[in-house]
Parts: sequence; structure tokens; C-alpha cells
Amino acid sequence: MIKSMTGFGKGEATVGEKKFTVEMRSVNSKQLDLNLKAPARYRAAEAEIRTLITRLLKRGKVDCYITVESSSVSTPAHINRDLFTAYAHQLKEACEESSLGSVNGLWNFEGHLIEAILRMPDVISTEEQSVSDEELKALISAAEQAAQNLNSFREQEGATLLADLLKRVALIEEYKVAVEPYESARVETIKGRIREQIEKVGIPVDSARLEQEMIYYLEKLDITEEKVRLKQHCDYFREVTASEEEPGRKLGFIAQEMGREINTLGSKSNEANMQILVVKMKDELEKIKEQVLNVL
Repeated sequence: MIKSMTGFGKGEATVGEKKFTVEMRSVNSKQLDLNLKAPARYRAAEAEIRTLITRLLKRGKVDCYITVESSSVSTPAHINRDLFTAYAHQLKEACEESSLGSVNGLWNFEGHLIEAILRMPDVISTEEQSVSDEELKALISAAEQAAQNLNSFREQEGATLLADLLKRVALIEEYKVAVEPYESARVETIKGRIREQIEKVGIPVDSARLEQEMIYYLEKLDITEEKVRLKQHCDYFREVTASEEEPGRKLGFIAQEMGREINTLGSKSNEANMQILVVKMKDELEKIKEQVLNVL
């Protein structure tokens, strides 16, 4: 069954007090174009997640967003209380020894003093938090779940795409069959037109030779080969959709070949009703080409 390149998938995993959520969205693209956004401290898992997405999703423009929630309140920043106290005593002594006035008066500005102390060197330090193997495994598990869910979404979209593509291929074949009644009438019309032009010129001609020349001319307008090849391309289109897992590129090539035969039919038609049917074929083929761009 074919898959669409459009889809959405979400995965979640919990370890300890942390919950990992991975969301993936994809649209069509010729190659895999991956945009991965994750918290900086979990960059260690980025390479494995990219490999996982490449293996499961193959193609498409994929946006992957990773978020981490924690049920506990924690911060990596810590205040060195001993150093804070030491700076406070030094400020107090400096104020008492200076001409700034009473220390008791200065402490009315204790908010400003606290800010000054906090800006002192090494009062606030940031500890680098390590990431456990369990967290990394949970994150990768959530990413795999998201990719699998996105694949399931792609399969559902692919079923809709397949039905639409096969419907349009069938329409092209119907228009091809509808062309046939006009072929014999077209031959007589062309013959009559040639004879009429010869009579207008008033030149005597050999009837047998004229008939041979008209047969030669009409053979160039024969569309039997084009109809046969178009039928073969339509059958092959169905075969590829039924037998291959990632037929997007190949279906695009088959559609190009179908277009060549339809264009030749149009150039040889030389009849208004046939040309109308050729235009309808081209319209369906353009819709097929647009849809094929989204097939994996």
C-alpha cells in the first residue's frame, strides 16, 4: 500500500519525574529534510533520533519537536551561602569604616545591597546536570512512537491518495475508449477535405495514385500505437501502486510517459471531438502528477 508524505505523529514516555513528548509533522519533499528541535541537555540523543527518523520515514520535510516536563521544582542555579555571608560582612565593615553614615541607615537599602552581593564573583554557580541513560532511552522511545504514529497517519492518507489516483487513471482509459468512434469518421472527413481542395484547384489527378497518397498520409495520423502504449502505461501504473512500498518517484516517471502518448494523440487527432477528449485526459493527468508528488 502506498503512503502519503503528509502526516502527524506524537509519542510520550515518562521516567521518574520527567515526561518526554515528541511531536513530528511531515509534508512532501524530494529527499528527507529533517528539522529537529530539542533541549540542549538532550543533544546526546540527537544522532540516534535522526537515524531512527531516517530509517522509518525515508522521505519528506519532517519537523520534530521535543519537550520535557518535570513534576518537581528544581533549578540548576545555586547560591553559595558562605560566600554570600562573607561578602555581606565585608560590606558592613566597609560601610562602618567609610563616611557613608550609619550602617543602620544603609540597611534601609538592603534590597540594593542584596543585588550587589548576588553580582559578586562565584556567589551564584550553575551546576551542570547530567542526563541518565534511562532518560535517553525514554526520549528515544517517545521519538520512535511518534515516528510510528506518523507512519500510520501516512498509510491512512495513502489509501485516500491511491483511490483518487486509480480513479483518474480509469478516467483516462475511458476517454481513450471514447476516442475510437471518431477515428473512422475522421478518416472520411479528411479524405473529403483533400478531394474538395483538389477540385478547387482544378488539376486532373490519377484516382489510384491519389488513393495511395491519402493512405500514406492517413497512416501518419493513425493512433493505434499511441492507444496501445497508453493502455500499457495505465496497467503498469496500477501494478506499481499494488506491488511497491515507495513508488512515488516511479509513478512520476510513468505519468510522464502517459503524457507523451496523450500529447501525440492530440497532435494526430485532427478532429474536434477527439481533441476535447484529449484535453480531458491531460486535465486528469495533471491532477495525477500533483498527487504523485505527495506519494512516498
